[in-house]
Amino acid sequence: MLAKRKMSLTELSERVGITMSNLSILKKGKAKAIRFSTLESICRVLDCQPADILEYKD
Repeated sequence: MLAKRKMSLTELSERVGITMSNLSILKKGKAKAIRFSTLESICRVLDCQPADILEYKD
């Protein structure tokens, strides 16, 4: 979604109010959990739905 929106991780970090290190953990799929408020903020900035940026892995 970042590439589709032509947005850098730095810009997303600034607009959402999340540190670069936390966004990097999310982007790499290393996060164990994410707050709904964080997910909502990211989706609002990227103008997308959670399913556009989340993937279920068994």
